[in-house]
Amino acid sequence: MSWWSMLNGTVVNAATVVVGCTIGLYAGGKLPERYRRIVLDGLGLVTIVLGIEASVVILGRLVGEYRPLVDAGTTFGARLGMVTIGSLLIGSLAGTWLRLHERLESLGSLIHAKLGAKGEAGHFAEGFLTASVIFCVGPLTLLGCLNNGTRFDPSLLYVKAVLDGFCALALTASLGSGVAGSILTVLVFQGGLTVAFHYGADGLPELSREMMNVVGGIVLLANALLILEIKKIPVANMLPGIFLPPAMILLVEAIRPGLFLPPG
Repeated sequence: MSWWSMLNGTVVNAATVVVGCTIGLYAGGKLPERYRRIVLDGLGLVTIVLGIEASVVILGRLVGEYRPLVDAGTTFGARLGMVTIGSLLIGSLAGTWLRLHERLESLGSLIHAKLGAKGEAGHFAEGFLTASVIFCVGPLTLLGCLNNGTRFDPSLLYVKAVLDGFCALALTASLGSGVAGSILTVLVFQGGLTVAFHYGADGLPELSREMMNVVGGIVLLANALLILEIKKIPVANMLPGIFLPPAMILLVEAIRPGLFLPPG
């Protein structure tokens, strides 16, 4: 096994974001404000669709697949709902305590200062945060990193790379050079997640992995509200919640086996 076999999907993903940002920076100066706004509105609506797919659709599928396998009756959906709510609330409280949103905004402003980028630091940080969440949260990210880390199969991340390239172009044209800072996020977060899956995901049940996608879908919906300027939500503070479902399911199963996972 070589590092390239495990991280090739992430490297290609970062490269397509570079290309998209480069084209977007050139095109952005030529787009009137009304066109930039409609691009953002379109991205916001697409993000809502992706968030619903990751949260509502996947949650419904999990209920259908696992309820017949455990002694749950009609309560299995409620149990998964409690895992979702608990993960999101505890993760958001932890992220707020850690001030993740403010720290990421500060990182965006620091990158802005180091690169001497044009425009206001606050606008740069907004582009950095928005793009980082879109590129690093969602089913393709988690499943792609899982496949790349455990099976050395980068195909899902290659698909994500193409989508992110076009998304980076549109975001950069609308939000400016701050989007380019998300290249660092893709490399560090996505690469780190792939390595973590490589060394620690062998014994992780499918239900636990999919519940991470469900919580991630809700975070994507929150990001869509931010893009559409409906409500300013500190989305970065919610990110720890994505990683809590496996721990919550493991804890409940240790206390009361069979509540979530079939025997054996």
